[in-house]
Amino acid sequence: MSFSLPLPVVAAALRPFYRLSLNPRLPYPVQRALLEVAAPLQQMPEGAVCRPITLAGRPAERITVGATERRTAVLYLHGGAYTIGSPATHRSLAAHLARESASVVYTLDYRLAPEHPFPAGLEDAVAAYLELNTEHGYETGQLAIAGDSAGGGLAAATARRLIDRHGVTPAALGLISPWVDPGRRDMIRDRDLVVNTAWSLDAAAKYLGSGDKFDPGYAPLQGNLKGLPPTVVHVGLDEVLYPQILEFVDKLEKSGVDVTLTEYARLWHVAHLQASLVREAADAVAELGAYVKSHMCVQPDTSYVG
Repeated sequence: MSFSLPLPVVAAALRPFYRLSLNPRLPYPVQRALLEVAAPLQQMPEGAVCRPITLAGRPAERITVGATERRTAVLYLHGGAYTIGSPATHRSLAAHLARESASVVYTLDYRLAPEHPFPAGLEDAVAAYLELNTEHGYETGQLAIAGDSAGGGLAAATARRLIDRHGVTPAALGLISPWVDPGRRDMIRDRDLVVNTAWSLDAAAKYLGSGDKFDPGYAPLQGNLKGLPPTVVHVGLDEVLYPQILEFVDKLEKSGVDVTLTEYARLWHVAHLQASLVREAADAVAELGAYVKSHMCVQPDTSYVG
């Protein structure tokens, strides 16, 4: 990172932007467009290479920093309450994670609600992981899953389904402020710097559609967590989701999962997105990347990795 802006300055600039863009009165196409317009302000690190590809029939991006061929990979699932966000909005974060984990990071453009409610996004994520595993040469020990907010919840749900239905266990989970129970209505506050509950609850209903809010594919907190891979969880102390995430971490621990929790007193919901702007956010991505890297095994290059 060649420069760093003061954290309070960036926070002050982000607050009105998120209040404008994450507004339940705005149509979802407008919300999506606002995030896409702002995304280029978050830059990729030097040496990043981003290539558009297709994974499991969905658009995706393959991101590397430095070496363009790597023996380990991370499937990254973006946040946005299952209704907004894209590989473009999370390209900077994914590239910083690629650098810090010394891995290829694949960002998936999974289907979004309300056009495609649950379980469309989950099905896309599971299929993408399986394709990376079977067609791109990555063994499960070389292939982790990470995600933020809704994408963090989706990462946990994807791991659960891979284990239960396919006998496949990802190498690790990297979860940034994971939204693990979208059906919850017992938030202790109605907003933080990024998230407001009117917006998130509307999106949760759109994502659920006619589904069951206790389905663990929708709400991983409601399901069995035993057997999940080593997991790191990042969360800010002032987040709307903070109590829910602490409950999730406690349940992971009681389920025998190797889990590491990092709490941030000053960072906001998924501040990792601002890794190119704020030193503290860059440090958080560095910690996440180091954790994921430490839980993936590097094997001799005996086959094509794409």
